[in-house]
Amino acid sequence: MDQTVELTLEQEFMLKDFAFQVQKMSLEQAREFLIDQHRNMLIQKLIFQNLLKHEWNLDPDVDLAIS
Repeated sequence: MDQTVELTLEQEFMLKDFAFQVQKMSLEQAREFLIDQHRNMLIQKLIFQNLLKHEWNLDPDVDLAIS
């Protein structure tokens, strides 16, 4: 996987806006936000894995419902 992935102009703008918002956070707010974002990334990874398993028929009993 030696491909470079570049953000779109819109994504670059969103990233700059996000960085500005983070700068205004307290340390405690930033820590809580980081933990929440990590949890969301784990959920997203699980969803992608389940979708691929389902699409590739690797596990016919995959339950796509995430609570």
